[in-house]
Amino acid sequence: MSETRERRTGGRLHMPRSRGALSGLLLILAGVWGAFIPFVGPYFDFAFTPDSPWAWTTGRGWLEVLPGAVTVVGGLLLLGSRNRATAMLGGWLAVVAGAWFVVGRALAGPMALGNAGSPVAVTETKQVMLELAYFSGLGALIVFLGAAAVGRLSVRSVRDVRQAETVGTRPVDTAEQPVAATSEPVPMRDQKTEVIGPTADAQHRRRGWRLGRFAHR
Repeated sequence: MSETRERRTGGRLHMPRSRGALSGLLLILAGVWGAFIPFVGPYFDFAFTPDSPWAWTTGRGWLEVLPGAVTVVGGLLLLGSRNRATAMLGGWLAVVAGAWFVVGRALAGPMALGNAGSPVAVTETKQVMLELAYFSGLGALIVFLGAAAVGRLSVRSVRDVRQAETVGTRPVDTAEQPVAATSEPVPMRDQKTEVIGPTADAQHRRRGWRLGRFAHR
């Protein structure tokens, strides 16, 4: 038996799908929240004006639905991709979408994108909660998740190397392999060999000298 090494294609861009799975799932949930909360929030008395369910405005489309949808797309790329470049693109999309949640309202007026409305709240505590849940807090969370995913994907770990290069074993029957012919004969166990040539003459002289010395004694 012997082992043969097989190199898996993909190189440095290959990664396990689990690398961005958690961040992708959390980004999908955050994006769905950001895109749908302005339409379902009025059911729970937790909304910005207009305080009516499923009311569409230009401001909601540009400032909430659009960044929420982009966040969902980024999360899906992170969740399902085995390619490092594609997953990093999803992370950067999430970062940009989260930043737009934070600064979008400040740019909506000069860019004529509409108005996000006013928080429907009678207390300052509820106003802060609406602000965090709809815009600044949600955007900061999305930026954090996207940046963390990009940072993790930019590092090629030992596990990535092991995933890219796998070792497979393939049985090789040595009995089926032809035996290479050799130029030297293989000596048999019962075969007697005799040394001839100068070496044999030297051995006979040495043996005769020993016998003559023993006779003189």
